[in-house]
Amino acid sequence: MARYALSDFGLSLRFAAKRTALRVGASLIESVRWLRPTPFNGRIERILIAPQDLRTSDPTAAGDIYSGYFAFAGKIVSTGGHSPFSAPSPSNAWSEALMGFGWLRDIRAADTALARANARTMVGDWISSCSSPSNVPAWDTLVVSRRLIAWLSHSPLILDGSDRAFYRRFMNSIRRQSAYLWRRSRRIDHSAHRLQAAIALTYVALCTDLGPRRTKRVIDYFIRQLDREILNDGGHISRNPQVIVDILAELLPLRHCFLSQSENPPAELLNAIDRMMPMIRLFRHGDGTLALFNGMSATAPDLIATILAYQDTRSGPTETAGPSGYRRIQSDTTILIMDVGKSPPEAFSGSAHAGCLSFELSDNGEKLIINCGAPVAGHEIRRPLARATAAHSTVIVDDRSSCRFADDNERRYPSGEPIMSGPRHVEVLRDSDDDSERITAMHDGYSGRFGLVHKRSLSLHRGGEWLIGEDELQSIPSKRQDQDWPYTIRFHLHPGVEALAREADVVSLTMPSGQFWTFTADAPVQIEESVLFAASDGMRRTTQIVIEAKALTRPTVKWSFIRGDVTRFPR
Repeated sequence: MARYALSDFGLSLRFAAKRTALRVGASLIESVRWLRPTPFNGRIERILIAPQDLRTSDPTAAGDIYSGYFAFAGKIVSTGGHSPFSAPSPSNAWSEALMGFGWLRDIRAADTALARANARTMVGDWISSCSSPSNVPAWDTLVVSRRLIAWLSHSPLILDGSDRAFYRRFMNSIRRQSAYLWRRSRRIDHSAHRLQAAIALTYVALCTDLGPRRTKRVIDYFIRQLDREILNDGGHISRNPQVIVDILAELLPLRHCFLSQSENPPAELLNAIDRMMPMIRLFRHGDGTLALFNGMSATAPDLIATILAYQDTRSGPTETAGPSGYRRIQSDTTILIMDVGKSPPEAFSGSAHAGCLSFELSDNGEKLIINCGAPVAGHEIRRPLARATAAHSTVIVDDRSSCRFADDNERRYPSGEPIMSGPRHVEVLRDSDDDSERITAMHDGYSGRFGLVHKRSLSLHRGGEWLIGEDELQSIPSKRQDQDWPYTIRFHLHPGVEALAREADVVSLTMPSGQFWTFTADAPVQIEESVLFAASDGMRRTTQIVIEAKALTRPTVKWSFIRGDVTRFPR
């Protein structure tokens, strides 16, 4: 085992050297960029249009905010009449939600003079107390982006009844934040949220009197980032389904901002929207929720429904997302979604999971097999567990994830610990016969440490009656195998599914509707406890089906899920 420890140490040194070089390069480039004026150096005096906010509001929350109770990310803070921006923060997620000002939509929904006055007072309070850029969450790239969009979207609420002095302070703050965001987002070591920043800056350019020359410069930057981060199949370079949802929720109103200014939206924007919509449908199960891959947490079904209704096209889901690394098979009412992608680039891997070749299965709107998903805001302490291979319905060797993540003991990675190494070569083949459609894939995430390649084959019946799977750990001929490495196949069940072991290799599964499924395998099976991290209320207990074997003794395991109360193994 010593050679694996030395390998990990060498990898850590190379990773640290690379990060140091990036930081030094960022400092040098930034010192030059500060000499060139940003598009926001001139004055911005007026807001011309207010973009639409697609997210659902809760007018009852306005009363709580007026009373001094701020409930964000599962935490509640009572300010006792003092400013919330000076109150002790219970968590980083709470501070980000407060400083992002998304709660303005709740105050606006209340539609009272008192609520409008309260919103204006709180914005003025932030300008007075938090206007100096710092490293606190108020000036994080993503938080500044969200705040600018929120202020512009709800500017009629904030500015209603304001005097000229407040109006000028408000516009000056937007200009200063925009200039800061322009410089901050263009640093080479802060690329994870560049597109979100570019979207926010484009909002500012279109919704204010920035001027045509400066606006063009901002739009050109936005288009470059859009082309860089949105892949040809409509996925995001981070491979996180939630990022697609969040970006679409901003791109759709942005498209109308162009139209409101009597300008044609850029073709790159329209094409990106048209590509991203089928990708959302690829991840969508029959119950309207999205599959739990690579940072996806609990689905906001109201936002998904709004986005799908907002778009004019009614295209179906794509089934093959090559650049993003996902595949979908839908047979009648049964849906299979599989992760067949390699690790995303380091700068965008802060939320990526070690779940290569994992899958989710649902039937008639009910989920059967899931991944554990990412914890909701306020529960970040569980995020390392959620990112591990063990939290996914796939194979894990020697209880070690297929990816290795950077340590964050010093909190150097505000966007999440990037992936140091992981699957870099993934082969995928999709074919079909008269009875089924099949996906066969393999990845090399375990090749360096164990000399093994994981190969998985999934065949879904055309009528959705069964799913046959085969997992194989292949030894790499060039690497000597001197140890019979243990491996585990995990199938995490949705909390609504009841599992009962009937025989050593047979498990009965009962869906909430009463529909039966039967799991069979050619190896002993166990039922163990599991957890769903991606639950809206924080975390839910569930169970998992587990098969344990060894790579040399039993390199191949066959298994199946069959609709109905049966014990036969389909061939």
